[in-house]
This record gives sequence, C-alpha cells and structure tokens, in this order.
Amino acid sequence: MTVSSSPSRQRGRSASGAASTPRVGLFGLLGSGNIGNDASLDAVLGYLRSYHPDVVLDAMCMGSEQVRDRYGFDAIPLLWCQRYEQRASGMPAAGLKILGKVIDPFRTAAWVRRHDVVIVPGMGVLEASLPLNPWGWPYSMLQLGAFGRLFGTKVALVGVGAGVIKQPATRWLVVRAARLAFYRSYRDAHSRDALRQQGVDTSADPVHPDLVFSLPSPPAAGNPETVGVGLMAYYGSNDDRGRADEIYASYIGNVESFIRWLLDGGRRVRLFYGDTVDEPAVQQVLTDLREYQSDPGSPRLAAERVTSYAELSRAMAPVGTVVATRYHNVICALQLGKPTISLGYAKKNVVLMEDMGLPEFCQYADSIDVGKLVEQFTKLESNADQVRTMLAERNADKARLLADQFAALDAQLFPAGENPA
Repeated sequence: MTVSSSPSRQRGRSASGAASTPRVGLFGLLGSGNIGNDASLDAVLGYLRSYHPDVVLDAMCMGSEQVRDRYGFDAIPLLWCQRYEQRASGMPAAGLKILGKVIDPFRTAAWVRRHDVVIVPGMGVLEASLPLNPWGWPYSMLQLGAFGRLFGTKVALVGVGAGVIKQPATRWLVVRAARLAFYRSYRDAHSRDALRQQGVDTSADPVHPDLVFSLPSPPAAGNPETVGVGLMAYYGSNDDRGRADEIYASYIGNVESFIRWLLDGGRRVRLFYGDTVDEPAVQQVLTDLREYQSDPGSPRLAAERVTSYAELSRAMAPVGTVVATRYHNVICALQLGKPTISLGYAKKNVVLMEDMGLPEFCQYADSIDVGKLVEQFTKLESNADQVRTMLAERNADKARLLADQFAALDAQLFPAGENPA
C-alpha cells in the first residue's frame, strides 16, 4: 500500500463536519466484452454495497453504455474518441485519436476531482501479457494516478495483476502509474514481485486471492462425459507481434486436434466464449469440425456464448471437466469444483493452478503438446473425486481471505474519521 502525499480535502464530510456519503468512481476496461474484468467489478460492487449501501457510484470505462445498462449507475467513456469510432475511418479516425490524447487528460482530471475514492477493480492493468499500445491503457492509468495525487483523490488498485514489461515506453508508464496510486493490492505474489523487480516499493502491498473468488459459485459435479473447452483468439504476447498469425494457427490447430480426440472417444464437447474478440476462433473451430455437428437435436460439438461471469458459471455447471485458456475461464471452472486444465498465455495461469493444487495440469497456449494434453486429461479424470474435494476446501479458504481483505481495504479507503456511519 502507498499513501498519497496530497492533503485530504475532506470531501467525505459535510460543512458541519458530519460524515457524508462517499463518492466512489470505478475506472477501467469495464463493460467492453471481457467477462473477467466485469466479474472483478461485480466483486468490488459487492464489497461497496455491503460496507456502504448509500455510496454514490459512477464509472469511467471502455463500455460506458453497457455498464449503465447493467448496473444502473452513470458511466462515461474512458476515451473521448470512442463516440466517433463508428463514424470515422482512415485519416479522420487517426486524427481524432490524436486529438483525443490532448483532450482526455482534461476529461480525466475533471472526473477524478469529483470523487473521494477511485477504484480500479482487479484486471491485469499492470501487465502486458497481450498486445498493448503504451499510449492506450497505460497512458490512461498514468493520468489517473497523477490526477489522484494532484486532487487528493484516493486511487486504489485493488487485486490487480502485474508482470515484468519489456517495452520501455509501456514499462515507464505502468511503473509510474503504480507508484502514484494511494493503495495497491495484488491477485498473486507473482504480480507483486513483478512490480518490485521494476523498481516499485511493494513492501507494504498486500496479496490476496483474485477478487472473483468472492462471488457466489456453488460446486457442480456435471456430466463426466461432457467436456467444456474455453477458447480464445490467441495471437501471442506483446513480444510476439511478428509471429501473431503463426501463433494463432498453431493454437487453434492443437486445440482442434485435442477436441477431435475427445469426440472420437465418445465425449461431447461444449465450447465457451464470452469475450467478443474470441468469437472468430470459436466459429473457425465449429467450421473445421463441422462433421461432429450432424445431429441438430443433440450435437456432439456445440458452442455457447455468455455475456457475464454468472452466465459462464451456469453454462459450465453441466460439464464434468474443463480445458480453458482465458484466466477467468480457468477461475470459473475451479470455483465450480471442475477438474481443470489450463492452456494459459501468461504466468498468472500457472500461479493460479499451483495455488489451487493442480500445478501439473498446465501448458502454455503458444506451445501446446497435444500428446501431453491427452495424458494430463486422462490423469485428471482418474483423480476427479479427489480433485473436487481439494478444490472445495481451497475455494472456501479464498472466500474467507477475501472477506478479511475487504475489511482491511475499507479501513484504508474510509478510515474511522471519514467513514460514513
């Protein structure tokens, strides 16, 4: 945790000195089609509404309309140019984006100033495990931290993910944004260590389970003959831009080979996707394996699109085992007590699986060994009962740890002298 050097403006108190309702802003890549990000938002909203039922909420985010519609509070676009994206292309669009880089700091400053606290809920906001433009999200994060310091608004990075970033510009922006935050906590020790390696003093920063483990998700055994596969349109990391198409083709080809093995062995397979960018990958797999969909009444291979973490949980509940790539697809499966294999794209997947007692059931998405995957799946199924018991215990532990963490967070953001009664 870090503490802002700016003096408190006591906006949490009325003119008479009595405590008033806190005004809290939510900031991030929210409402933009990433189920994991929105699940982290759900977790933080659960905390705020439990501790501060009268809190005044609004958001500055990528999917402002979606957030307004889903949650019922006000939200504005993270970027000024978003309102013109559907109406401009080519040079005009590029010009609008450049103009937006000038306008956005003023918009962000005005928004931050209106709040007592701004929370960035979870998400991998301090990493570059996927392609990332430094003047996109990292630039927005730097503005947030700088204006929080300037106006005395407490900027809290709650349960975030971080990684060692190789690109100098991106690293410079992310590291300084992290240093400017009033409060930082991480979803795993790997994230805290990554920031420390890049020169940030993290000695007082807490580590706790991913925020999503606080969401209700009752275990569901499911049908052992049905396997859930969480697909991703994976093109490599920020360092792999030159090989993006090659990595994507290899990933899809290997996943299809494994799905064929499952189907030829008499299994049914259900593909899950929610992040909008993943739909082309799902459609490609369905097209390439169309022969397994000949029975329209009960196809052996089918896909299900979900729009929220709760929908993902309901969709996964009937399957027996899960093989997934996206981090929060893996978390969802583990929360449901499913024997799970992670085909991850970053260290965070490995850290999660180690923490849940399944370190031997991991591979990286850019180097899948199908033969090894078959062996892992066979071993996992043979130990399914023990795995479910272990996951139930670990999920309960994580829920308790998060309850304690929310209490500690509240003491930092709304200390007794400022906290509403």
